[in-house]
Amino acid sequence: MNPGVSSSPRTRQVRVETGPVVLDGDLSVPEGARGVVLFAHGSGSGRHSPRNQSVARVLNEGSLATLLVDLLTLEEERVDVRTRQLRFDIGLLAKRLGGCIDWLAREPATRGLPVGLFGASTGGGAALVAAAERPGAVGAVVSRGGRPDLAGDSLPVVGSPTLLIVGGADMPVISLNREAYERLRCEKQLVIVPGASHLFEEPGTLDQVAHLARDWFEHHLNPKGNPSIA
Repeated sequence: MNPGVSSSPRTRQVRVETGPVVLDGDLSVPEGARGVVLFAHGSGSGRHSPRNQSVARVLNEGSLATLLVDLLTLEEERVDVRTRQLRFDIGLLAKRLGGCIDWLAREPATRGLPVGLFGASTGGGAALVAAAERPGAVGAVVSRGGRPDLAGDSLPVVGSPTLLIVGGADMPVISLNREAYERLRCEKQLVIVPGASHLFEEPGTLDQVAHLARDWFEHHLNPKGNPSIA
């Protein structure tokens, strides 16, 4: 595929209203964007995660807009540092993602663009729940080292094409992903990156994740009937 129209997307900080809270986010929209990918962070991470920022840059190079947003408020993050409970509140995280999807539909820079979800760690489970709850609004899901098992009974309901990416050295998470994969009834793929640990810190492994995700989103977020997209 054509690698993208612009490698220098317009990036700005945004405030995303979702329910009773306002979340901080970074919206990057390359020229000629073909879709927008919303990042679902997990396990105490946020929009400043260097791993997700690295993936986002590769998606931007593929003419995909990205929204990296903190799914917890500053006060909630302070509580979560002590209790480690909110990061596993999949229902709360999925609800926040739903609010972000609604915001993207209203935002002039992304209105009308097909939406994909990229989930990491517990965010993988939240992304799948959000996709199950909004079957017409989510065009594709990618999970990186995620916990799709946390989506529970939502797994068979997911209709969005789903790619699960797991590190080859992340044995416990491989098992959890395989179990979740069997419960999914949508178009699906499970990719194990050889030698990669849970955080994909080994040389070249995160780059593999980014390009796998970009290929998946480019294919599944391709608006039908748009002759400008090859």
